[in-house]
Amino acid sequence: MNLFRMSLLVLMVVPAILAQETDLTLNDAMADRFASMALKCVRQEFPNRPDHVLNKLEEVKAPRLMHPAFYGCYDWHSSVHGHWMLIKLLREHPGMARAADIRAVLDENLSPDRIATEVAYLHQNNRKSFERTYGWAWLLKLEAELLTWEDTGAQRWSMALKPLADELATQFQAFLLKQTYPIRNGIHPNTAFSLELALEYAQVSKNTRLEDLIRDRARTWFLQDRNGPLSWEPGGEDFLSPCLEEAALMARVLPHTAFRRWFDKFLPEAPKGIVPAVVSDRTDSRIVHLDGLNLSRARALHSISKALGPSDPRRSALLQSADFHARASLPHLASGSYEGEHWLATFAVRMLAERQSITWPDKTPTMQR
Repeated sequence: MNLFRMSLLVLMVVPAILAQETDLTLNDAMADRFASMALKCVRQEFPNRPDHVLNKLEEVKAPRLMHPAFYGCYDWHSSVHGHWMLIKLLREHPGMARAADIRAVLDENLSPDRIATEVAYLHQNNRKSFERTYGWAWLLKLEAELLTWEDTGAQRWSMALKPLADELATQFQAFLLKQTYPIRNGIHPNTAFSLELALEYAQVSKNTRLEDLIRDRARTWFLQDRNGPLSWEPGGEDFLSPCLEEAALMARVLPHTAFRRWFDKFLPEAPKGIVPAVVSDRTDSRIVHLDGLNLSRARALHSISKALGPSDPRRSALLQSADFHARASLPHLASGSYEGEHWLATFAVRMLAERQSITWPDKTPTMQR
């Protein structure tokens, strides 16, 4: 065995062994750990990668001045979903140690004046493609979380955020009307991923025009897809699975019977060949994307198995694959490297929340409940 193959084997086997006993229940202690990561970065302005088109010299500004609500976490979209994660954790774990700290940062960042500056930014020249559609979708997900929470703070934050959510919902709808083809890659522009997040917002906010358009676009683009190219995955910097994200979206769009028929044709051999990605360097901002891929694959597999239903013979294998993916990356979220720490916990929380919503089989070998 040559040195490269031996190194690859170690990279695959050792993390799998270490992850065998990783807890997959989001308790108060885990919530506090994840919250601490987000609380650190939502107020950390640098390093920062602004998605900013300069129209003139005067627009050379610090991130905090351009985006006073979402200036931290390296980039705008990561700050947005970091705030979503804080709200989700606070909502589900009100007794967590960092609860007061979370409320303080939400009061600070989700204030009417800061959100007004965010809205004004969108109205400047050359902003049409700003965070389209990944950041848009996460902002809508954030507002959806607040809209469904009966909490005085949540109501206050939701009202402050509403003008920005309304603006992006309008832009999302306008863009979908002119988008001819879906984007099927494994990074930010992936269409299926954004549509699923936006669909949740449309349902919660009772925006029927947006909901109907999302469902129509999903059927138009994906209903006739067959034999999804799972063998092409993953790409070297993917944090989303093009095939599984598409399937997770269709699981929400189609009735259960119709989804099972579609899934039979789209991924007839799933979960065969779906194995966790190997992450060789967690200090590399692109390679560490693969930790996100393991977590997003796990969430998608949970969603798919739930839509297939308890009697489907593939369900247990899909759930086992989901947990294998989750355990491959969960132990490494607090790696000490900002490249992953500024965003990965969000993907973990969303995955664990989806896992918690599943009715588990009576007997699922090697799987921790």
